[in-house]
Amino acid sequence: MKNLTLTPSILARMMRLWLIGAMMAGSLSLMASSHREAPLIANDPLADNTDVYAFRSPDDPNTVTLIACYIPAELPFGGPNYHSFGENIRYEIHIDNDVTTTGDDIIYRATFTRVNEDPSTFFNIRLGMENLKNTYTLQRSMDGGATWQTIVSNGIVPPANIGARSIESAVGLNTTYESLITQAIATASTGEKVFCGPADDPFFVDLGGIFDLGDAPRKSNGVTRDGLARYNTHAIAIQIPISTLQKDGKSVSQAGNILDGDFVIGVWASASRPSMQTLNGDGTMSTSGNWVQVSRLGMPLTNEAVIPIGAKDEWNNRTPYNENPAHYEYFYNPELALYMDDALFGGAVPAFEALRIQRNSLQGFDFGYGQDGLYGLKGNPAVAGTALDDAIFGTLLLPGPGKARSVDLWPIFHTGVPNFPPYQLVTGKNGNPLAKGKPFINNFLPNGGDMLRLNMATPVTSRKDPNFSSLGIIQAAVLGILDPNFNTNDSIQWIPNMDGFPNGRRLEDDVTRIELQAVGGIALAAIGLWYDDYDAADPNASPVTNQLLNVLQYSTGVEKNDTTFKSSFPYVQAPWRGTEVK
Repeated sequence: MKNLTLTPSILARMMRLWLIGAMMAGSLSLMASSHREAPLIANDPLADNTDVYAFRSPDDPNTVTLIACYIPAELPFGGPNYHSFGENIRYEIHIDNDVTTTGDDIIYRATFTRVNEDPSTFFNIRLGMENLKNTYTLQRSMDGGATWQTIVSNGIVPPANIGARSIESAVGLNTTYESLITQAIATASTGEKVFCGPADDPFFVDLGGIFDLGDAPRKSNGVTRDGLARYNTHAIAIQIPISTLQKDGKSVSQAGNILDGDFVIGVWASASRPSMQTLNGDGTMSTSGNWVQVSRLGMPLTNEAVIPIGAKDEWNNRTPYNENPAHYEYFYNPELALYMDDALFGGAVPAFEALRIQRNSLQGFDFGYGQDGLYGLKGNPAVAGTALDDAIFGTLLLPGPGKARSVDLWPIFHTGVPNFPPYQLVTGKNGNPLAKGKPFINNFLPNGGDMLRLNMATPVTSRKDPNFSSLGIIQAAVLGILDPNFNTNDSIQWIPNMDGFPNGRRLEDDVTRIELQAVGGIALAAIGLWYDDYDAADPNASPVTNQLLNVLQYSTGVEKNDTTFKSSFPYVQAPWRGTEVK
């Protein structure tokens, strides 16, 4: 057979044919998951990004922990061939830290191999030996992929948490699973801590409700269920000194303030495969050709609930640096907004009844689907000196008419939010949303598209702090507006949960709820564009109206993970055991 040069379109068609054949042969195991964001990658679970996390380490605040999870909805009892990282896959975590450069600045790349130590048995573990045993090599590039340095060789990956006989007994590994996790934590030659292995899936969401036409919280039967409870995933966790990630090598003690823009990073993860894979007659596989990105993830739920199904495969193949401009419309006017507007299809999704977008905020601004939002202020002297000024960021944030959410959802997902009027809390604005207010977020990094953006200078909120909340920045905004400890001035001040989503993403953050509240206009309200039931003409009117309270109190019904998180690296919890009874 002669070699072929494959274009992406030919490759996509061939992948479809190969995957269909593999499914018919019964050699490819599929299972339902929220993480199967696109049609093609749903059929390649080993290369499927499920989640990305980026947060300042709570017990080591001079570092940032990045976690990329792969392989959706792993059954703990899925023997005899338990899930493992795949061979012939490049798992990568990408970091952008400099607005003056194009593309990634730092990349971590993990590749895995598998061996059978005891191929004479069908058991995965027996007499101290493992089958499908994973080891890995971790490489780092500090110049956007031009050169690479190996920083971990022959890294240990814990096996599946099969059961007591396989792990603790003398006929198994004769150890404990916690010991296996500890032994697998490596220190890279360049100082990073690294863990690669199976873990409890830290994401929590009522999958059944959300994808049953938005029935979350469920109105059909009133019963909610974390669709990922007691499922596992595979995590790559890297704890990195802030001085390594900061563009000038500065430590966090050198930050000018807790919102210093020089400490903003963008983070995304990907998986790539060789363009040609050949199944040989002896059951082995040969690969050749260029590496092709088959999956990517930055902000949670982008490809899942923002990009429509006809564009998902293309979105997975692109990067934050070559986004398709046609996809921008899904952020300017997200489909979910249709179901939060009584003038459109709000009545069709009763579970979203509490989420109602501003159609007449301050009796003048309409953020409904296809409306102009704040575009009517384009060129108005009132926006001079604000982020909406074309001389500042106005060309990004007010790109044209009919792009209702270009001022809130677009920056949250695609540029980050600047510490610049009007993107400051209403505290101190004296009724003018365009005025200077209390700063509460700055993760603005406008080069590149969909990434998690984290300001590494923002202090950590202790998990033991009574104000710690899974609502992240939304809770920080509430405290900054209502709590007398924070609402008496408009100066920069640390507010609990300023380090929460969408300023990075902590394992505890309830991202589904936060993003639905954001589509419901909560970020607009936080900066002073109140809900429609606020009477701006009444000097005694309170902006804490029924509509605002409804949005703040909205919940999908699943608000936390089904188990705890570790208090130290790698933070993700041990994987569920295959012999445990639910």
